Amino acid sequence: MKENPYQPWLATIEDVREEVGGKRPIKTFKLKFQDKNVQNNFTFLPGQCAMVSLLGMGECFFAISSSPTKKGYIEVSVMKLGKVTTALHESETGDVVGVRGPYGNYFDVEGWKGKNLVFIGGGIGQAPLRSLINYIVDNRKNYGKLDVIYGARSSKDLSYKQEFDELEKRKDVNVHLSIDVEEDGWKKFVGFVPDNLLKVKPSPNNSIAITCGPPIMIKFVIQNLEKLGYTEDQIFTTLEMRMKCGIGKCGRCNIGNLYVCKDGPVFSYKQLKNIYGER
Repeated sequence: MKENPYQPWLATIEDVREEVGGKRPIKTFKLKFQDKNVQNNFTFLPGQCAMVSLLGMGECFFAISSSPTKKGYIEVSVMKLGKVTTALHESETGDVVGVRGPYGNYFDVEGWKGKNLVFIGGGIGQAPLRSLINYIVDNRKNYGKLDVIYGARSSKDLSYKQEFDELEKRKDVNVHLSIDVEEDGWKKFVGFVPDNLLKVKPSPNNSIAITCGPPIMIKFVIQNLEKLGYTEDQIFTTLEMRMKCGIGKCGRCNIGNLYVCKDGPVFSYKQLKNIYGER
């Protein structure tokens, strides 16, 4: 991190990939730092985030969606919602952005070695899970059974389609995709993600469940994980809160006495119950 934590590094957009079209499009941006020393020394772990800025428009906090096992660049996946994200969606290959980070804590990839891992994602919430899934796949021998449960409103709203196609070809990864409403040609699960979770019924034995997506989805996913026998300290999620600084100074992202940008964004369900219980 720089001496001035508010000063970003410059990065060039090397590639822009459309994940989802429609009214709320999602694009993944591949960013390479212009300073070679920064690029060579920039390290992060799955779950950590970065502030990405455009001159004259502002900056936003995004999960780093690429895996730290992929060197030479980072990726962020962005849904078009506001001023900054709209400006990013209008950016092209070769344009320059600012990047600050990495910020926040991360998934316990060391402590989870030997564990069975269950990923439950919805929509753009798959972005931080993508970083972790690809990290686990690249270090596959260190972990147990791997189940990936992911859904969206329709097949057109599923992100990372090509990567899921590749995962489905693997014998050491179980992929369970779903869409909310039936459509022609779809032969996989139809229904909400929490319902697909109950259908898959991943065992809680020696397992960790990680979920990210719309708040209402997370609520019912956690309820169903508890029905399956998962305890509070076996369930993890990530939180996104409106923030300006990323370093715990602006006070925008506090929950109880914690800050998402410093103490999160990764929390266990046990932590969250204690936090909200204090409020």
